[in-house]
Amino acid sequence: MKVFYSDTFELPLPASHRFPMAKYRLLRERIVGAAIADIDLQIPDAARDDQLLLAHAPDYVSRVTAGELSALEVRRIGFPWSPQMVERSRRSVGASIAAGLAALDEGVAVNLAGGTHHAMPDSGQGYCVFNDAAVAARVLQGANRARNVLFIDLDVHQGNGTATAAAGDKTLFAFSIHCEKNFPFRKTPGDLDIALPERTGDDVYLKSLESSLELIRWRFRADAAFYLAGADPFAGDRLGRLSLSKDGLRERDRMVLEFCRCESIPCAVAMSGGYAPNVDDIVDIHFATVLTAVEFQLKSATTGVVESTR
Repeated sequence: MKVFYSDTFELPLPASHRFPMAKYRLLRERIVGAAIADIDLQIPDAARDDQLLLAHAPDYVSRVTAGELSALEVRRIGFPWSPQMVERSRRSVGASIAAGLAALDEGVAVNLAGGTHHAMPDSGQGYCVFNDAAVAARVLQGANRARNVLFIDLDVHQGNGTATAAAGDKTLFAFSIHCEKNFPFRKTPGDLDIALPERTGDDVYLKSLESSLELIRWRFRADAAFYLAGADPFAGDRLGRLSLSKDGLRERDRMVLEFCRCESIPCAVAMSGGYAPNVDDIVDIHFATVLTAVEFQLKSATTGVVESTR
């Protein structure tokens, strides 16, 4: 299974910054240390301007690149601007593009970063500069590799940027399960939003996911999916407010990938958010997601990958 990483393109942050940037490097090191024969680690190309412009406004892309964002725009993104920030953001998008293309060929592929679902066409916010899934979906469509693309967003925060990208477009379907009383406080409605109360645990969450996937089965026929596998619904997450266990999150991953396998939908997985005080908890959750993806990629290889033309 192809796994794309971009942590070697460092984004310099102040020591006091609360974003756990080390999780990406630690996740890759965990994978390398496990010596999993079925994983092919690769560095992605950076997303080009013409690719970013499929989902972002030209003025925004140029101002991000040139470092011409206003102080307010930088504050809303949450990362200080630097050339390294721009490069890292482009690589993260490039990883989702590469994972999307690889999934079409092999069934499942993974971006060890990504999930930047708060980025709007003309602005960034919530640690999201460019919207990797939205850009990658447009790249797949532009290459005639997929017509209908499904976003399965299971980060604890609603993907307002992805919902905006999908609004009014019948070829995109934005599905999100998130904590109702959490960022962003002004939600952008997607095609299917499940807003759960604080402290929701495994049972209610997984039942909500099961019924939602069944509904999507009848409402949308996808040629490809981008799965945002956030670690932040975890009970110990600082910014999450839900109460899922690690076992519950593993079952969540299994349910999503089983749905995609049964529906013959190639699936690109992105890690998305995670803010537990102990970074090892974040890495545990993301590593389990990668292992589940490997399991389902092997199933796809055994049964054969059918690139949908629905």
